[in-house]
Amino acid sequence: MKRVRLIHAGREQWGVVSPDERAIALADGSTVGWDAATLLPPVTPGATVFALGLNYADHSVELGFKPPSQPLVFLKGPNGFVAHDGVSPKPRDADQMHPECELVAVIGRTARRVAASEALDYVAGYTIACDYAVREFLENYYRPNLRVKNRDGLTPIGPWIVDAADVGDPQALALSTTVNGATVQSGSTGDMVFSVAALITYLSGFMTLSPGDMILTGTPHGVHFVRAGDEVACTVERVGSLVHRVGLQA
Repeated sequence: MKRVRLIHAGREQWGVVSPDERAIALADGSTVGWDAATLLPPVTPGATVFALGLNYADHSVELGFKPPSQPLVFLKGPNGFVAHDGVSPKPRDADQMHPECELVAVIGRTARRVAASEALDYVAGYTIACDYAVREFLENYYRPNLRVKNRDGLTPIGPWIVDAADVGDPQALALSTTVNGATVQSGSTGDMVFSVAALITYLSGFMTLSPGDMILTGTPHGVHFVRAGDEVACTVERVGSLVHRVGLQA
């Protein structure tokens, strides 16, 4: 099952995407056409959203760094999220802005001190993020700073959350990014330094994870700088494709 967050009849709500992906069923029994829907980022208001740096071995090597010995975790602010088919505004001070396709794990129930063997039982589903980096402001690869990773509108996410049971093993998924149809990233979640289960165990070991919390799990190798007008698509096997366009900051 695929669940989406949208605005309909003047209010925010969740709906279920039909198997043919042409309509969305709402809780009141009505439906709205996919092409007519106003999608929102599928992020639960108030959720904690974590993101990982250098969590793919090939990306660490590409950047000239050893993979980290512990997860490099930072938080994402709510103003950064953009829905599927939206626009990410390229900041005027960003000449080196590049997309990073990421599998996102969505927590389904309260998790505290979870063992790795049970960690995936706490995942409700998965979605996709394009976690842009504004690379010229990167001061330290091991400490991503706010100007690199928390710009307004530079984290497209969606289009939906797919049930974990429909995805299966989160460490066996192909993922890729295209810019104007040309592939600029290609990899496998099997190359993560810290698996989804390991990340849940790590985070829940010192804080409580709540339903709706999200973990952006890092990106594979491939650095490609985008320009205003580019169309970017991030695809994760068995999850779907997140498409958006690059605009120019007003």
